[in-house]
Amino acid sequence: MQPIHLDRNENLYGPAPGCFAVLQELGRELLCEYPRDFKRGVYSELSRVLAERLGLEEKQIILGYGAEDILKQAVHHYLKAGEPCLVPSASWWYYNAIADEVGGRTLEYPIVERGDTYEYDIDALERIHSEHRVKLLLISSPNNPTGNPFPRGLLPHVLDHFRDAVVIYDEAYLGFSDDPPEDVARLVNSHPNLLVLRSFSKLYGLAGVRIGYGIAGRGHQSFLKFSARYLGYSRISERLALAALDDEAYYDDLRQRFARDRKRFSDVLGRFEGVRVYRSQANFVLVRFPERIVAELKSTLDQRGLIIKFFNEPQFRACARITLGTEVQNTKLLEVMRELLPQLLAAEAREHEHPGRTSAVS
Repeated sequence: MQPIHLDRNENLYGPAPGCFAVLQELGRELLCEYPRDFKRGVYSELSRVLAERLGLEEKQIILGYGAEDILKQAVHHYLKAGEPCLVPSASWWYYNAIADEVGGRTLEYPIVERGDTYEYDIDALERIHSEHRVKLLLISSPNNPTGNPFPRGLLPHVLDHFRDAVVIYDEAYLGFSDDPPEDVARLVNSHPNLLVLRSFSKLYGLAGVRIGYGIAGRGHQSFLKFSARYLGYSRISERLALAALDDEAYYDDLRQRFARDRKRFSDVLGRFEGVRVYRSQANFVLVRFPERIVAELKSTLDQRGLIIKFFNEPQFRACARITLGTEVQNTKLLEVMRELLPQLLAAEAREHEHPGRTSAVS
């Protein structure tokens, strides 16, 4: 049985059909020759197209091997040993790890649980900066693994408060929400300290080819020089990214599918007592289960080839992050959950009434 991996936040629908056409039409020059776009007066065709779509200058676009690559470059470039870096409290562990690599002093600002969602605590964020005058602020929107966005309309206010710091705004999960996205990229013109990160790995389904980009404010001239690659990037990756950008209809359809399945998970799992599904604007949902059933739930799902991400971190100890797969894959997981949860919850209730008795689910 081939396992279904719903633990990696990959887009299991895959990229737009035009991306496969690119692979079928690969020519010798894409494999053997360095990029020649500089002869046309542009850094690359991908950066030219992105700048045109965003209404920015091409020199404000930074290409990288995924958003992760640009994130790591930026932290290594800006943060020195002992300097404070602010990261979200309930977010991607890698933010802390990168700061640690250069000896940065990591401070956490709170993302707090409120009912069926998580929210950024903006007052606490600004208070911490006032007390420590941080060098670097990392923001994730939508945040992984909680799925919540940064509060709409508040980024300009925060950027003004942090105008003496570098602000990195990670939008790797942009595009999965059925709400119109906030036009954050244009803020780089009015806030030179802002660096926005975006990826082709998530919505566009191109995780395997490692391509992402940054959008830089005018205060990032030193980083633009630091991150420049004289010989360019993979021509194949760039051609695939361009093909993905050309098929808005395909990704609009995926966006609607993800929105429907987020609601399905909430409707199905949220009706079980003690199970909470948090609202999400990403391609995953965070689900909190009664702690006593987690070990058996994970074991049984693993045995059935349904792999989801269970956490060991204290604030998420009874939580799982479920990547939304295809409709067929999601249906299979939900059918198994409908079968397992009543049994596990009933067994938990009996154990609570009669400690010492156990009941296994096969």
